[in-house]
Amino acid sequence: MVTPAPSLPKDFSQLSLTEAAELLGARKLPPVEQWHPERTGDSAMEIRADGSWYHEGGRINRPAMVKLFSTILRREADGGHVLVTPAEKLGIVVEDTPFRAVEMKSEGEGEARKLVFRLDTDDLVMANADHPLS
Repeated sequence: MVTPAPSLPKDFSQLSLTEAAELLGARKLPPVEQWHPERTGDSAMEIRADGSWYHEGGRINRPAMVKLFSTILRREADGGHVLVTPAEKLGIVVEDTPFRAVEMKSEGEGEARKLVFRLDTDDLVMANADHPLS
């Protein structure tokens, strides 16, 4: 079961990195990297370069739906993207990148600097070994 991230404060700049780490620790994402269903297909979905999500040509206007789909998105070894559940894996077109950082918080200096980003899905990502800056 997916445990959604607790709501972010309205003013991201007021969030400390300690609070961000606590929010990240409270979130439980589905283990999409462990799912390898036999049933595959095409989702008829697309993530455009501006970060908007579409299904069968129509824009998905419900942020909660986009956030839900974002939790089952996986990048494949060939660079393609899929929406995956234990039952099926469906291709999704990604024009540029599936997520965009819309805000950044920085604390510390030099090697001790820590960065956290708020994504366009309102999720948080902390730059670290699992999420390197490249």
